[in-house]
Amino acid sequence: MDALNVSIAFFFLVVGMCQALRWLFKRLLSPGAYGCLARELAGSFQLCTSCLELRMLMEIGPWGGGFGLDVILTLLFLLFAVHGASFDGASANPTVSVQEFLLLESSPAATAAKLLAQGVGTGTGWAVTKLFWSWELTQFHFIQNLISSECSSSIHTSLPYAAFAEGTCSFLFHLVLLKSRQSHPIYRVPARAATVTFLTYTAGSSTGAFFNPALATATTFHCSGNSFWDYVQVYWLGPLAGMFAALLLYQGNVPRLFQKNLLYSQKSKYKIPKVKVTAHEEGDEPKRKRKGGKSNSEPRA
Repeated sequence: MDALNVSIAFFFLVVGMCQALRWLFKRLLSPGAYGCLARELAGSFQLCTSCLELRMLMEIGPWGGGFGLDVILTLLFLLFAVHGASFDGASANPTVSVQEFLLLESSPAATAAKLLAQGVGTGTGWAVTKLFWSWELTQFHFIQNLISSECSSSIHTSLPYAAFAEGTCSFLFHLVLLKSRQSHPIYRVPARAATVTFLTYTAGSSTGAFFNPALATATTFHCSGNSFWDYVQVYWLGPLAGMFAALLLYQGNVPRLFQKNLLYSQKSKYKIPKVKVTAHEEGDEPKRKRKGGKSNSEPRA
């Protein structure tokens, strides 16, 4: 349990440091630079370091520490809940940034800046986590430091199925993301954390269940077992295709590419009543006499 406590302390340290960086950047930079660069960089760094440490616990913990998958999944849920509450609007995920671009919520320059910041953040997170492992504070880190240079691919199934699994995870994640955008954070954050936990539990044994191209690039692209193009198909093209399918299903269109709704008809909520127009000929007088009755215009005696 000492190793688990050290890892939890590492999580708290990373989150606290990134919160301090966000506070500092928000005061030093303009809102545009903070939103496109600093916020995404801090969020990607926080996400990458946490996921790498958690991945280490997932691989070594069951046989080295005696704790099972339930502990890992609980930590995963809590971590993503903390990430969702502390990211300050950052996505730390290239597919989410591309989705915002397709929804006309982000300009090409802002999207490119976000993607660059996410790449730098995950790369820095990978380097810092490797440095932390090299200190070998626990037996887990000692073992991880030995095997990290000879890691193997996270793809444990056929290439088409792996790409399909990552695409499906991305599809479901983005559907929840789109559906919960207008929800209150008290509902939105746990819903997204629960979704990530469920998808990791379901597809983690096949591909690692990253559905985040930046995170997958920093974590598994340097590992042996598959070529660079294999990794691109599974961890880049798969999640992008899943995101695009989720956006098309949810919106019915892709605003950046076309405005026509292909799936849902645009019907007005208000019905216009039909009015019957009857034409009266000029000179016609209304009939005021009933059958067998007298006219109201006759003078009374």
